[in-house]
Amino acid sequence: MTAQLPAAPAVPEATGAWREGARRGDMASAEDDFAEFVRVALPGLMRYGHALTGNPHDAADLVQTVLEKVGARWSKINRSCADPMAYVRKAMANTHVSRWRRTRRETLLADFPDMPAASRHDRLEDEPVWAALRALPPRQRAVVVLRYYEGLSEAEIAESLGISAGTVKSQASKALAALRKRLGPLAEGGDV
Repeated sequence: MTAQLPAAPAVPEATGAWREGARRGDMASAEDDFAEFVRVALPGLMRYGHALTGNPHDAADLVQTVLEKVGARWSKINRSCADPMAYVRKAMANTHVSRWRRTRRETLLADFPDMPAASRHDRLEDEPVWAALRALPPRQRAVVVLRYYEGLSEAEIAESLGISAGTVKSQASKALAALRKRLGPLAEGGDV
């Protein structure tokens, strides 16, 4: 996904107008409803994807992959889910974990490339909190991002990720302990 995303107005959550026409049931309204959902939810989904993956390019790929799958089944999802945004977040977390499991294996090359690829420096790469967050396992990172970045409650996180509230609490506890350990003096000063 190479196109720049237009700036969207800040919205607390993707609910509202896209739900209005959801009950009509015809194909055109389902497409319009999905388009409106994407328009409203995209900025939040991109932020969530960036926090999950660690960089904006992988985030855009993750969001696009999930929205393609969701778009194909939108009318059914919109009818059967009380909160389609929670469904999309869960799909993003699951897709990210699946992708991470597939790609974490070592990839061997027969020959080195002639020229190394020019990499652009991510401005958050040297940020200690961001680096510590990237070092967390995907499920713990998802819980931390949803709780402290998106501001969801434990119950909303459990629903979004399809796990129990107890699992949310334990994953958050483990993640915060790992962040405190990794950040050391930064965490003790209350800056984190």
